Amino acid sequence: MDPESAVILATGLKYLGAGLAMTGAIGAGAGVGIVVGGAVQGIARNPDAAGDIQSNMILGVALAEAVAIYALVVALILIFVAPVG
Repeated sequence: MDPESAVILATGLKYLGAGLAMTGAIGAGAGVGIVVGGAVQGIARNPDAAGDIQSNMILGVALAEAVAIYALVVALILIFVAPVG
């Protein structure tokens, strides 16, 4: 394999790895959906507890979104910092 082909292959694999790193956002999206759905059901069943449920929901959403942010950071590091070859 000539050096130019090796660089092209390494670049493609780098972008593939960045795309695979972003699959962590799938779990974060599902987690946020489950948390918000549970909060809406809880508020519908007990409207008096809406303030407590909402504050706990916001905390849960923030923790779930942290996983997506970590996946994004890893993908950006792979794209912009990782050497090609």
